[in-house]
Amino acid sequence: MTLTQLRSFVLVATLGSVKAAAAELDVTEPAVSVAVAALRKELGDELFVREGRGIALTAGGRRLAALASEILALAEQARRSVHDRPGLARRIQIAVTDPVAEHIGPLLDAFSARDESLEFAVETVAGASFADFLEHRRADIAFGPHPGPAPSVASVPFLRCQLVVVAAPGHPLAEARDIMPQRLAHQRWLIGPPELDPRTMTGLFFVRHGIEPPAVAAFTSQAAAIAAATAGEGIVLALTHSVINEVRRRALIRLDVRGTPLLEIWYASTLGVGRALPAALAFQRFAITPEATQAISTGRTGTVSARARPKVHVTLWRSVADELDAAQASGSGG
Repeated sequence: MTLTQLRSFVLVATLGSVKAAAAELDVTEPAVSVAVAALRKELGDELFVREGRGIALTAGGRRLAALASEILALAEQARRSVHDRPGLARRIQIAVTDPVAEHIGPLLDAFSARDESLEFAVETVAGASFADFLEHRRADIAFGPHPGPAPSVASVPFLRCQLVVVAAPGHPLAEARDIMPQRLAHQRWLIGPPELDPRTMTGLFFVRHGIEPPAVAAFTSQAAAIAAATAGEGIVLALTHSVINEVRRRALIRLDVRGTPLLEIWYASTLGVGRALPAALAFQRFAITPEATQAISTGRTGTVSARARPKVHVTLWRSVADELDAAQASGSGG
């Protein structure tokens, strides 16, 4: 029995198929099948059987999945501990939701200023996946919504965010007062990723008020959605600190929507003491300091730390209205 075999089986059990496990491991499907077959032969159990388009674990497979996850976590902890020595570059694996990803850069810079040997690998995932990422050591720390009931995960609130609905000054509702949320159902909404996550931001706002707008424009980042709102292309629900500069110069105005500003709390989550990487615990403690709050509330939307190695990128966006204006100008000049 090898760690490679256990890792292959755990991914099949977690993701529900050999194909998905192979894609996650970046290997061929036969390689995963061979690894699982070796475990089946050694343990004398099928471990899982096909059920419809997915799989169903046997009783033995369920027990192995739980134990194998812990074995792999301990192996990863041992590997990281051996390399966690003074003078060597140390990498912290960070999981964040899409909204947090656009604001995490200043926080990473502030924390890494205390230790120049730190590097960060940032991956954007759904908040519902936080506990799984931490348990399987795919992340050392997670920033975003509370991961939910998970006995092995310790979470602390580190930022109370306010969200407001904003639009360009010329918007038809700019002068309206005490706007009922349902009145916004027929407006053109501008959203960044994730498109409509019912756990956070715009998706949660829609769920709370039973809003199903017919016109929703999705952008590759929240910063792009805010830029579109500035260009007069619709309304956007945004973090107050991410639009503070636009509001100050009147490029955007806050719509007087009843029940806003909304409150959203972001948490820093790690495994418990004794299981978490020491640097991750130190980062969690730092996240709740006034220095960290100040750093992440600077309004630098879309920034990425120089020490981060993110799996996301910042997209430069140009307003559709600007492109139309340019095309018209070109046509009239010809």
